[in-house]
Amino acid sequence: MTAENSQYLFVYGTLLDESNTYAAYLKEHSRFYKTGRLKGKLFNIGNYPGAIWDEASDTFVYGAVFFMDDPKSTLKELDDYEGFGDDFAQPNEFVRQLIEVEIDSGNIKCWVYLYNLPVNTLLQISSGDYLKAGHDKSVKSKKSSPNL
Repeated sequence: MTAENSQYLFVYGTLLDESNTYAAYLKEHSRFYKTGRLKGKLFNIGNYPGAIWDEASDTFVYGAVFFMDDPKSTLKELDDYEGFGDDFAQPNEFVRQLIEVEIDSGNIKCWVYLYNLPVNTLLQISSGDYLKAGHDKSVKSKKSSPNL
């Protein structure tokens, strides 16, 4: 399978919160593969985080890798949740990219939703771990909390 057709998705935010409607959707249409991390920084956007990927970073964003049963339909649903695509305001707040994610057995190419707007006024989540940072994860609407 080529990387462009990767069945792996790395999530680091509200899609890890079991009370989130889209996290439940992801759980129904994929299976947990491994914990992972990507080089970069994590920012508090409000009710959700945004990750910035930086290959040269010495800090990490922590999350989970999922193996999607049907990547095309799952990613379409999650694109809607994240507000990614031509049908949404431009520039999109999040973009979906294939990124090398570190797992215990090496690296794996995963789809990741990355924050796509300026971060200069945002607070960085220094631990790189959204769930452990204790932020409000109760928002469930895709309209008010687009994020992974």
